[in-house]
Amino acid sequence: MNRSTVEELLKDVQTGYLSIEAALARLKVLPYESLEFATLDHHRGIRQGFPEVIFCQGKTEAQVVEIFRRMNAMEPVVLATRVDPTLARRIQREFKDAEYNAVGRTIVLRKGVIPKRAGQIALVTAGTSDLPVAEEAKVTSELLGYSLATLYDVGVAGLHRLLDQMGVFEKANVVIVVAGMDGALPSVVGGLVGKPVIAVPSSSGYGTSFFGVSALLAMLNSCAAGLAVVNIDNGFGAASLAHRILSLQNEQI
Repeated sequence: MNRSTVEELLKDVQTGYLSIEAALARLKVLPYESLEFATLDHHRGIRQGFPEVIFCQGKTEAQVVEIFRRMNAMEPVVLATRVDPTLARRIQREFKDAEYNAVGRTIVLRKGVIPKRAGQIALVTAGTSDLPVAEEAKVTSELLGYSLATLYDVGVAGLHRLLDQMGVFEKANVVIVVAGMDGALPSVVGGLVGKPVIAVPSSSGYGTSFFGVSALLAMLNSCAAGLAVVNIDNGFGAASLAHRILSLQNEQI
């Protein structure tokens, strides 16, 4: 962050040259921090309502830990995704309060209580094999401040398990559905409910599932109108999209 830039903006506000609204508008696009291997966006929280998230896959342990340090110094909460157990232990040695979700492969460090937002998300999986993706979405949604209702292992091979839980959808504002193999569950849910449905193809399945490509194509070709589809195994992206949808509703309250 460029300290002199912020100080100049504060001076302009104090002298009446800039309104508070105009200063905030400028701050939304200014501050970032350059490391040798990364450029950290410290004002993403102002623009989008949640700080930048650390995607650990492909980064070295040293890179992740340094980014984690800098994010912790600047942000109220730090979320890292695709964290393997070895990396999680390294982070937790330095940050004792960091919480590791081994199923979702996420690690979180928060300062204080996360403020609650209006809106409920229903999180649905076709099978237990889809839990890593769902848990990534769950951790992200909870950090964003939303309440969740989970329906796990209710795929189309036993559709009565889903139909018995229709009350959950009535209370939800957004539905996230994770499915691998044939990827059929989001189409079923999309045809049953009038809420926004976000489909997440997972890489679970046998050979011709092609690591989630079959599910992705099935969801993109869904006959359920208005289905949104994110990338394979992208639980974080699904929760982020749910947040954007719910943010619009919150602005109207």
